[in-house]
Amino acid sequence: MSPVLRRPFHVLGVAQIAVGGLDRRALESLWGDCLGLQAQGHFRSAAENVDEAIFSVGRGLGRVEVDLMQPLDPSARPAVHTPALNHVGLWIDDLRAAVCWLVLRGVRFTPGGIRSGAGGHQVCFVHPRPSRYFPLSGQGVLLELIQAPAELIAAYHAAPP
Repeated sequence: MSPVLRRPFHVLGVAQIAVGGLDRRALESLWGDCLGLQAQGHFRSAAENVDEAIFSVGRGLGRVEVDLMQPLDPSARPAVHTPALNHVGLWIDDLRAAVCWLVLRGVRFTPGGIRSGAGGHQVCFVHPRPSRYFPLSGQGVLLELIQAPAELIAAYHAAPP
């Protein structure tokens, strides 16, 4: 690949999955009580129309966050409960470089740009649908790109391929 086309970032792994429904407590019963995932916290945002319980599975750098999301208003946007698999979050080693590179290739992002996410990391979202000017999208799946912490970046680059 020529240097001009070389991707200036790496996807380091899955950071999170987000599952939505109209009854967050029912989701918590399945994921927490039945499957044994550990509760980590709670996030509520009127701007993002979400009441979210944050769980996790795995340990250390292999830990994956599982967000169980219920809309504050089921008729408002974003509709965090549809589709039920709301989004997949990917660890990115250089989020700003990734966004610039992807926009130049026609990837559509949601409004809001890079911002602080529920987990305290910088995040942005690849839109689930294409547009006239940005033909590349998640094709029905919202993708969250998350700035990886320094220790994850170091571990990724130190591990054998």
